[in-house]
Amino acid sequence: MTGHTEKLFTRRRARTRAKLRKQGQGRPRLSVFRSGRHIYVQVIDDGQSRTLAAASTLDADLKGKLKKTSDIGAAKEVGKLIATRAVAAGVTDVVFDRGGFRYHGRVKALADAAREGGLKF
Repeated sequence: MTGHTEKLFTRRRARTRAKLRKQGQGRPRLSVFRSGRHIYVQVIDDGQSRTLAAASTLDADLKGKLKKTSDIGAAKEVGKLIATRAVAAGVTDVVFDRGGFRYHGRVKALADAAREGGLKF
């Protein structure tokens, strides 16, 4: 991303995070980043500025499983993995931070899989 497109993305991300701060009420944030090849997700406690759990398509647990790292199937696997890691860390209630990305495609697939895995948002 360069120039004008990057500015618009940054503004969308800031707008999303501002809304999350209001409605989050101290819950950890499930933050998603989607690149062209991979998808990354973290459960972040903003109060302590700490990452409680993380997963991505680059994880050793998923490396052999995934045929392709940039499709909806990979996003679902990452969603399941983050849910199990977050529940193991004692987190079940989170607020979903889609960043500047639309709630569509890989982002939506990850969110649905995380819900099925036991996260509530």
